[in-house]
Amino acid sequence: MEKQRLDKIIASTGRFSRREVKLLVRQGRVLVDGVPARSAEDRMAPETAEITVDGERLAWRRYTWLMMNKPAGVLSATEDGRGKTVLDLLPEELRRRELFPVGRLDKDTEGLLLLTNEGGLAHDLLSPKKHVDKVYYARTAGELEEADCRAFAAGMVLGDGLECLPAGLEILSAGAGGSEALVTLREGKFHQVKRMLAARGKPVLYLKRMKMGNLTLDPALEPGEYRFLTEEEVALLRNPR
Repeated sequence: MEKQRLDKIIASTGRFSRREVKLLVRQGRVLVDGVPARSAEDRMAPETAEITVDGERLAWRRYTWLMMNKPAGVLSATEDGRGKTVLDLLPEELRRRELFPVGRLDKDTEGLLLLTNEGGLAHDLLSPKKHVDKVYYARTAGELEEADCRAFAAGMVLGDGLECLPAGLEILSAGAGGSEALVTLREGKFHQVKRMLAARGKPVLYLKRMKMGNLTLDPALEPGEYRFLTEEEVALLRNPR
């Protein structure tokens, strides 16, 4: 494998920034194969080098995976002249890693958004053929009924001809003043949750994605916050069912 700079390798673990790595090296706290690192710019093969910081061995990551609690008002895009994107919420160190959002959430939709630079797995998570469930919490105008659940379960053809695969609709609360529900999709067509509920006469007032495959939004993340996925969580994405 191509050799990489020591600061880039350590930064890829998500534990330290490149600036912090330089300080750690100067303080003699970074060892490479048991020997104190001379410079943060030293190059080595990340798959074979044994790198420790303060005696703790670091696990190198070829790809970066982040979980973000996307806030409303931010675009799920890498760049967009119309407004702020989810990448604008990340520090420069992460923006340089060529990350992109796994799928899209509408500008006014909140919740679980994954960002990565691993194209193959991202494609699998979005492919309808893989049947990776996405679960959304929705608040709607109007009272949801069991007839709506049956319509979702049967699959819907919307007024504009859009064909939607069978989906789940679990009513959490319902009343004339509005309803709450969980919607489960196995695909991700444009504005699909909103369009399906609007077709039933129950327009969406608020929408938040809670789950993708076996991965659930971390409740500790405030809107706009993010964290690295653990190795166990990435494994869940590779085996979503």
